[in-house]
Amino acid sequence: CVHTENCFVPISEIIAVEETELNKKQRNTGKWQKMAKLHAFTVYYVKKSRNHRWQCGVVTFWCVDEHLCNQWIQALKELLETQKSRPKQLLVYINPYGGKRQGKRIYEQKVAPLFSLASISTDVVITEHANHAKDNLFEINIYKYDGVVCVGGDGMFSEVMHGLIGRIQKDSGIDQNNPNASLVQCNIRIGIIPAGSTDCICYSTVGISDPVTSALHIIIGDCQPLDVSSVHHNNVFLKYAVSLLGYGFYGDILKDSEKKRWMGPMRYDYSGFKTFLSHHYYEGTIAYQPAKHTLGSPRDKDSCRTG
Repeated sequence: CVHTENCFVPISEIIAVEETELNKKQRNTGKWQKMAKLHAFTVYYVKKSRNHRWQCGVVTFWCVDEHLCNQWIQALKELLETQKSRPKQLLVYINPYGGKRQGKRIYEQKVAPLFSLASISTDVVITEHANHAKDNLFEINIYKYDGVVCVGGDGMFSEVMHGLIGRIQKDSGIDQNNPNASLVQCNIRIGIIPAGSTDCICYSTVGISDPVTSALHIIIGDCQPLDVSSVHHNNVFLKYAVSLLGYGFYGDILKDSEKKRWMGPMRYDYSGFKTFLSHHYYEGTIAYQPAKHTLGSPRDKDSCRTG
């Protein structure tokens, strides 16, 4: 741990360590003026605030012994190298049309500098149309990346998820149209930078819709497993679902709202009111499998229907 003011920071929450040049203004003030030359290094770490918000904290250490300063820098960097869950190379998809069309600006101003600070290399793709990211994931070499980051809303996450899972099944010779097929688990993680109309997946995994918080979770290699359901009709694969599966009224709202993306997030209110006034009714049959009397956890490695 590194002591910062009145708290201790675990190595797992240190973002980066850098040698620091102390400027002349600092060195000519107070007791520092008596020191011949100062050597310093700066530690960037996860600073946790209220409501699950994370920020990048900064603390600088200095001393007159250059060798001691270098020893600290080397020791901390070696400890950071032991954090094997951290990504080193990421593939980033940015939806420039999602939400308030701020995805590109959010990534460049708030996320990219943090990735650079943490020495994470990135390949960035700006999506140009629907399913661009999904189609691209079937064409490129995905195995050279530690993870895929989507900058956008729930739709962008869904697109990346379908692309990754579909690509893994294709490479493994698995038929997705077979509802009884055992799917091959996708070990490439997905990071979400919220920049869409809805950010439900981000809220449910991180606890807040904040680009900096999400970027820091990605940098330190934090991971939250999610159950994925597949939807089939007459032995034909339709969709994967993570957050929710809509049928009837909700489906009609989404279908109508897609035609009005130019309205931004307000399109959901408009389409919802319009669909409600149409007075449609929906028929359907629901079947379910009762749960066993055992408690589970999202992190327990047990998938649905185990046993």
